[in-house]
Amino acid sequence: MALKCDLCGKGPQYGNVVSHANNTRRRRWNPNLKRVRAVVAGAHKHLRVCTACIRAGKVTKAGASRAKKAA
Repeated sequence: MALKCDLCGKGPQYGNVVSHANNTRRRRWNPNLKRVRAVVAGAHKHLRVCTACIRAGKVTKAGASRAKKAA
């Protein structure tokens, strides 16, 4: 399974870690993905979404409408 956000397509970033002695080694920064049950085209579906998309409100969570009715 690819480490990609299902909404924005954000994937791993590659670069160097540079020590104080200027030693470099390659490393990879993975996106912070969460498995979310969301409403897609009127149906509930599991998506792998980055936390930036969740905070931006790009995801309508499946249980959110039920929580609003109870309050």
